[in-house]
Amino acid sequence: MTLETGPAPRAKAWLAVARYVGTSCVLLARRRVHLPKENVGRVLRFADGSTSRVYRETAVDRQPSEPCVLVVAFTLRLVRGRAHRLFEAESILNTPLFVGFPGFVSKLWCAHDTFGAYRGLYEWDGAERARKYASALWRVLELVSVRGSISYKVLPGLRRDQVLADPARIAAVGPDHAWWRLRTQK
Repeated sequence: MTLETGPAPRAKAWLAVARYVGTSCVLLARRRVHLPKENVGRVLRFADGSTSRVYRETAVDRQPSEPCVLVVAFTLRLVRGRAHRLFEAESILNTPLFVGFPGFVSKLWCAHDTFGAYRGLYEWDGAERARKYASALWRVLELVSVRGSISYKVLPGLRRDQVLADPARIAAVGPDHAWWRLRTQK
């Protein structure tokens, strides 16, 4: 089963973001947010023919009881050429916008792909929590993204590392050419 819808109502989304930024600050102060290096530099292939390099990983001290994978994609407005590297560097400042949301486990930050889209490949604890986060995130992303470029896909029952190791685990979930589907590395 997959879940996806559009953005949350603006007021509700911004209230959630504000609320969980506080939680993020507590996690950061308690040193429960980590930047693992294992996947940094890894190139991911997607079923739409694009590839993307992982430029950062963020994780918190949490093991999911109801794991799910969340894939988010968006295309930035006005970011071209060297500005992509600048965005990658400054995006660390966006960490408080998501690590405090209930259920966050980890995120792979994927650089702009061969079509110009950025992706986040998350592990979340609970599909409904992932959906609520993604619908709130939409309102943040719409401030800087090309209109119509924001998408997300929630894949319940899957662990991120399992999908990275064996992308065929999501084969039955959707079409072979889907933008969110990982392909086996060559």
